[in-house]
Amino acid sequence: MNALTRFLPFMRWFPLTGDVVKADFVAGITVALVLIPQSMAYAQLAGLPAYYGLYAAFLPVAVAALWGSSNQLGTGPVAVVSLLTASTLAVFAAPGSEDFIGLAIMLALLVGIVQLALGVFKLGVIVNFLSHPVIVGFTNAAAIIIGLSQVSKLFGVSMGRSESFLVDIWGVFKQIGDTHMPTLIMGVAAIAIMWAIKKYKPKWPGVLIAVVVTTTISWAIGFERNAAGKIEQIADAELQAMVQQVSDTAAKVDEASKQSAAKAGALLAAQKAEGHESQQVIAIEAEVGMAKLAVEAAEHELGAAKSKLRKVRIVREIDDAGQTVAIHLPGKVPQAAKLDDTEYRIRKIAKGGFKLVGGGEVVGTIPEGLPSIGVPKFDLDKFGVLLSSALVISLVGFMEAISIAKAIAAKTKQRIDPNQELIGQGLANIVGSATHAFPVSGSFSRSAVNINAGAKTGLSSVITALFVLLTLLFLTPLLYHLPQAVLAAVIIMAVVGLVNIEAIKHAWHAHKHDGAAAVVTFAATLLFAPHLDNGIMVGAGLAIVLFLLRTMTPRVALLGRFSDGTLRDLKVHPHLPTSEHVVAMRYDGSLYFANVSYFEDTVLEAVAEHPTATYMLIVGDAINQIDASGEEVVHHLVERLRAGGVELVFSGLKKQVLDVMRGTGLFELVGQRNIFATEDQALAAIYERLGDEAADDLFCRVKPQAAGV
Repeated sequence: MNALTRFLPFMRWFPLTGDVVKADFVAGITVALVLIPQSMAYAQLAGLPAYYGLYAAFLPVAVAALWGSSNQLGTGPVAVVSLLTASTLAVFAAPGSEDFIGLAIMLALLVGIVQLALGVFKLGVIVNFLSHPVIVGFTNAAAIIIGLSQVSKLFGVSMGRSESFLVDIWGVFKQIGDTHMPTLIMGVAAIAIMWAIKKYKPKWPGVLIAVVVTTTISWAIGFERNAAGKIEQIADAELQAMVQQVSDTAAKVDEASKQSAAKAGALLAAQKAEGHESQQVIAIEAEVGMAKLAVEAAEHELGAAKSKLRKVRIVREIDDAGQTVAIHLPGKVPQAAKLDDTEYRIRKIAKGGFKLVGGGEVVGTIPEGLPSIGVPKFDLDKFGVLLSSALVISLVGFMEAISIAKAIAAKTKQRIDPNQELIGQGLANIVGSATHAFPVSGSFSRSAVNINAGAKTGLSSVITALFVLLTLLFLTPLLYHLPQAVLAAVIIMAVVGLVNIEAIKHAWHAHKHDGAAAVVTFAATLLFAPHLDNGIMVGAGLAIVLFLLRTMTPRVALLGRFSDGTLRDLKVHPHLPTSEHVVAMRYDGSLYFANVSYFEDTVLEAVAEHPTATYMLIVGDAINQIDASGEEVVHHLVERLRAGGVELVFSGLKKQVLDVMRGTGLFELVGQRNIFATEDQALAAIYERLGDEAADDLFCRVKPQAAGV
């Protein structure tokens, strides 16, 4: 059975009792009611149509539970991974486009392959390179970015997508005067419902209740009031020219973006063929730079034209069948014109036509049925670029999943296998990519709902996936009138709990270097947004550099004899007796290439300060390893001190250090007579050699007169 569960981990659930099945069924349905609206919201956060969230909430949820190691971890779309997906792919394609969707599915496959490989080869420890302070800084910044990215949907205004998230969000706040009040009211109402239920009825499914209530209201009041129009139907010549300018500029942006993408593809091909230093590659790099500048200029022009058009309200002249006849400015309507009862804004101008938005945005039509199954399309030109992003998403997603799984295991006493969890998450993403899913990971909120609902085994997640299946097959029409502002509210409420400034303060109190890593990661993530991977790489790099700096200068303590006979740090106890014959020093660090020079300097400095000493004792209990550089320095140090009449003695060296010393001949050079298990044994041997010369040495033994020191 043990061998079977290694390949089929879900076999550990069996035999299933009636009580377990009942508990898992209730928990599975409960999680599904939270997952369905959340997954749609996170799909839009990832830059995909909302219904792709349902695809990601189907098979990946079940597969991760079947092949993972945690019984209660809930997998599926999550906020941080969704935002990383959007920021990674926005460089290559317009969010929501077919190219963008194809790349998102390809990214899920790459993330799955990376996670599966790490799990199979038992490399889960690689996640340790992302330190806790770095994750804390990144999570706080990402939560703020996610929340702010939804503000435009909450206020019913547009948000640009440029190379700077801060510029984009500033553009949103400049449009606050254009707020669509029904949209804002709908979003705020959803937030109020979820907040009230969380505070007063925490066991109720607040997300589901908010979605049901607002969707019902949206349907009842006709929240969505849209129509279509054509440029030639606009009666006002000035307005017609404004709309035509937006249409022409949008076409210019599309053309510039295509040229930029083509240049970028040509650059990748040239780099593969000729390397990075050839003249042709340098020339193409210049062309890519010019193409990007052209895109930025066109986007700036488009933004200005749209900003001007956003402030314009129009009315629609209709015929007896309710079809659009003409479009007028409110103050310039012919007397005989028949109007409907709505003021509109012009949106989504393309190919001579546009959308007239008179109400709020809703999810709209969701394709019924299951996603098609097939191998994702592979774009080899973008493979190298996406692979680095896939590695970051894999590590960040796994960090989130394993931390949640361990938190749950602390309650359930279940043993969590990080490598098996990697395999489960990897298979979930690979299978998900075959069914049009974007990258997924473990969810803290849904895992909490799962365990609080009484889940006993991963069967609860399988039941969740089956309920999503029923939704895809039969219930999607019910989601048509779900307001986009409500999905934004769901995301905002979900990420509020991720903002934890106290954790950054805690890291700072633990160690200034940890606090610096958290703060720098936080600032870099905000600054580099939407390229979040740059922020986390800066933080991870800084954390490693700071760690190396700490280990380059480990604590070194010169020792004196305390009243109880032990050796204590002279910096803490400056009045302890010392010896004129023996210098004792404790070295609290490993001996490796980065700090061996520091070790050598401290030993030579201590010897120089005690010119009459003939023995130098190194208390090496804290030396955990020694590399070739360390062995070389110690070798020369022994010879140098011995030539000067000083013998180097070691105590407390660990087996792995002694093994290196024996393998390199250093052990024979130092001599068995100068290596001891404890500091007391070393001092006893030293003073035995010194004989009567050091009989009255205060360092030799505990003296009655020193008892009160």
